[in-house]
Amino acid sequence: MTDYARFKPSINVAGVILVFGSAGAVLLAAGHKDYPGLHTILDTGICLFSGLLALLFREMGARSDSPFSKWVSVSFATTSTLEFAHALVPVEWSGRLASITGLAEYIRPITWPPAAYMLPIGLGCSIWLLRKGRKRAPAFATAMFIVGAMLLISFYWLPRYSVSWLGVTRVTLILVPPLWLAVGIACWRMRAVDRVFPVLTQMAAVLFTAQMFMLHSRSVHDTMAMVAHVGKLAAYLILLLSLMAMASRDLRDRILAERDLARANDELERRVRDRTAQLESTHASLEAESAERRRTKEAFRESEDRFRLMADGAPVLIWSSGLDQSCTWFNKQWLAFVGRTMAMEVGAGWTENVHPEDLELRLIIHANAFEARQPFEMEYRIRRHDGEWRWLLDSGIPRFEAVNAFAGFIGSCIDVTESHQAKQKLQAQMERLDLLNHITRAIGEKQDLQSIFQVVVRSLEENLSLDFGCICEYDPVAENLTVKNVGMQSRALAMEPAFGLNEHIGIDSNGLSRCLHGQLVHEPDISAIPFPFQERLARGGLRSLIMAPLIAESTVFGVLVIARRAIGSFTGEDCDFLKQLSDHVGLAVHQAQLNAALQQAYDDLHQAQQAAVQHERLRAVGQMASGIAHDINNAISPVMLYTESLLEQEPNLSVRARKYLQTIQQAIEDVAHTVSRMREFYRQKEPLQMLAPVHLDKVIGQVVDLSRARWLDIPQQQGIVIRVKRDFEVGLPVILGVESEIREALINLVFNAVDAMPDGGTLTLRAGIAGNDSDRKEASGLRYVKIEVTDTGVGMDEDTRRRCLEPFFTTKGERGTGLGLAMVYGIAKRHGAEIEIESTAGEGTTVRMILPAASALSPGAAWTEVMTAFPTRLRILIVDDDPLLINSLRDILENDGHLVVAASGGQLGIDTFRAALGRKEPFAIVFTDLGMPYVDGRKVACGIKAASPSTPVVLLTGWGQRLVAEGDIPPHVDRVINKPPKLRDLRDALAHCCPPPVSGIAVETERMPL
Repeated sequence: MTDYARFKPSINVAGVILVFGSAGAVLLAAGHKDYPGLHTILDTGICLFSGLLALLFREMGARSDSPFSKWVSVSFATTSTLEFAHALVPVEWSGRLASITGLAEYIRPITWPPAAYMLPIGLGCSIWLLRKGRKRAPAFATAMFIVGAMLLISFYWLPRYSVSWLGVTRVTLILVPPLWLAVGIACWRMRAVDRVFPVLTQMAAVLFTAQMFMLHSRSVHDTMAMVAHVGKLAAYLILLLSLMAMASRDLRDRILAERDLARANDELERRVRDRTAQLESTHASLEAESAERRRTKEAFRESEDRFRLMADGAPVLIWSSGLDQSCTWFNKQWLAFVGRTMAMEVGAGWTENVHPEDLELRLIIHANAFEARQPFEMEYRIRRHDGEWRWLLDSGIPRFEAVNAFAGFIGSCIDVTESHQAKQKLQAQMERLDLLNHITRAIGEKQDLQSIFQVVVRSLEENLSLDFGCICEYDPVAENLTVKNVGMQSRALAMEPAFGLNEHIGIDSNGLSRCLHGQLVHEPDISAIPFPFQERLARGGLRSLIMAPLIAESTVFGVLVIARRAIGSFTGEDCDFLKQLSDHVGLAVHQAQLNAALQQAYDDLHQAQQAAVQHERLRAVGQMASGIAHDINNAISPVMLYTESLLEQEPNLSVRARKYLQTIQQAIEDVAHTVSRMREFYRQKEPLQMLAPVHLDKVIGQVVDLSRARWLDIPQQQGIVIRVKRDFEVGLPVILGVESEIREALINLVFNAVDAMPDGGTLTLRAGIAGNDSDRKEASGLRYVKIEVTDTGVGMDEDTRRRCLEPFFTTKGERGTGLGLAMVYGIAKRHGAEIEIESTAGEGTTVRMILPAASALSPGAAWTEVMTAFPTRLRILIVDDDPLLINSLRDILENDGHLVVAASGGQLGIDTFRAALGRKEPFAIVFTDLGMPYVDGRKVACGIKAASPSTPVVLLTGWGQRLVAEGDIPPHVDRVINKPPKLRDLRDALAHCCPPPVSGIAVETERMPL
């Protein structure tokens, strides 16, 4: 066969490549993720398509007696069998087949590599056998079975994943792309032999690309694997559509044959009239022509049967219409989709299932295309057999019979409901996201509550078509709501229900308690709700209502009220959007309140500066900062706990991951130390703090790593280069101090140096033995160590240099707080160190810290820490108002084998404890937060002890060190743990408060008191 000259790429093939290429691009753009559900769908589709192709090629081989088609059918059948096994193993089998589920982890990994190899091997062998002129199909099937079995056995022992050259992770598939490349080249060279070879070339090219993606997948259903599966499905669909196109061309050939037959008939009639005298010879000729005509009709019928067979097996809905524009035939998929018979659908019967809103447009488009004899494409809704309306993409083309006689249309329909719904949902989500971003940016620029409320209500009125909108502020003391803002478009309507500004609204009498407990309330129809608040809105013609709580720091401070006249006019997407918006508004209001509080505190502190000494001013700063220490400790506590848990319980972490986790742990500990010192900012030394040996070279290396973003990443984004140099003197002695404070001081100095080099420069960190200062040496007779941070930046004049250590003095404008160098100064004084600053305007600055070496301090008393055996399987109650901290504590304690119950508030914790006592299921120990609304940790401890005096109570608080130092531990608390808690603190508390019968082991360590 030499049909290659007539081969043209099908528009359906291009569409398939475009659709699946877009799907692959979307998967790649979504980043590295796992898609287990999509994996199962694609595996099933690949199995079905390969099986369908095997049946089609088998039918083609049977009809044409082509051994090549039979060999290809065997190849696809073998591949489909392996794909079927691969997709079937993960099914949750039960009964007698339950053993299959247990073997899934062994069977599933060995089925996909043979499936990847079998098809290119089978196609390659088929081409080779065709060239050799072989015709034995059974032997080929036996050989393919043997090869498949050998591949299954081989891939059972080969590794699943490993990293090799160019990032290839599936080394077992490294030969698949070359095999498909060889098959593609062989098919292209055979393109003149049969019209199926160009199609196989296209399929081989797509599968080559898909297998290249598969080589770089790192898990069973990650992004690369899903792109490869999409490519395989696209390749099979290309082959299937191309075979359908061939069938269509066969139909066209049949029509052309009929046209030739008609011409032969005309010629025969002419010969009968013109050659009557030669009747006998003409009769013989007519007999021959009649035989040829019968053969042509038989070929036409076979072509028609083949087309209908392929159409019934195609995974799309296919129809045809006649010259009267009425439909004459539908394939089996159409009839199964609508659940009707052929007799019910032919003619105009199919229109009974078309959506009434779409029917007229569908008929008009079909009529226009019918008149113009042009293809058409459109989308419309049709009722499926289960009653659901589904969107179909209908594509129709004109068909012609003999002598180009127009015979009607033939079309195919694809169910695009999911795509249509996804587009609509995505468009709505994008519009809501744009609105949310717009409102967030607008309220972020406002600093007062009234402006924020006005922006929110006005934006909602303009974009959500509201009939009424307002914001009410909640007064927990008076237990009522006060109207603080009403939208411009809502004010006229607000007068009807007498809903004016500053009006008070009762809570319990109006059913608003759910909203004030943090729950979004959606009422599709308020006309029948017997509450004064809803009745007043209903009198204004409003029917559908949403009330969204405005929350800041887990406390409801207001309610956003919106309403529309139409019943049920708000959707679930509207509720989700308003929930997100209320969260943003709560954050903005909280930020505004914090800004106002900070501004007020700053003003108060500024006034205090005029009458107080520097020490008292810094004490005020510590008191102000302690107010937010609770939130900071709650925020970093889960990070501390999970980091320690990973380092302790994940021994298989890479060196790089463990280093990163240790850096995170170090940074969190520094933050914890900083928070604990915020209240004692610039105070005298704390006798409870402990000194430990500090290696300056190690600390400086950590400082460089922790500050890398400030001196490397951020400047490089602006094209600025800052070089960092480290200079350590050989034999540098250690010092005694608090390592986190030394590191914090150096980080502050590095940040100041980076800010002083806006155009780049060199940052040098130098450590060595201080010079022999005669005064210092005579005064103490000790060795000293110096640490220098030098920059080549703008430098300071003399006046700035003298004042740079003063609190709140800054040259950075609004970017600076003026507390960085003051913090460094306080740390230095607590370590008995001196600070020297050398600076010249335009030439740079050097800040030098001079600290006594380890030999300069007398060793303190050693202390002994007793490591007791940790109890297991305790019933533990955790009481805290921070859900993140609750989840982290629960995870950590449950990992140690304990049974954990959590309560999100003080009163709920007391009620939970008493209920457990009543059920004879007491808790062995209770962990409670100190700062909680309404019922704090002190009251919780009192309530627990009142119910069960023997139950130990452990207090979690960011002020733990202060409570211990000042002797202010609540009377009903057995132990205090400072936030953020560490694994060791939790386990020590359990060991001391709930000791097991096994005695502990004592370990002695030495530390120096500061």
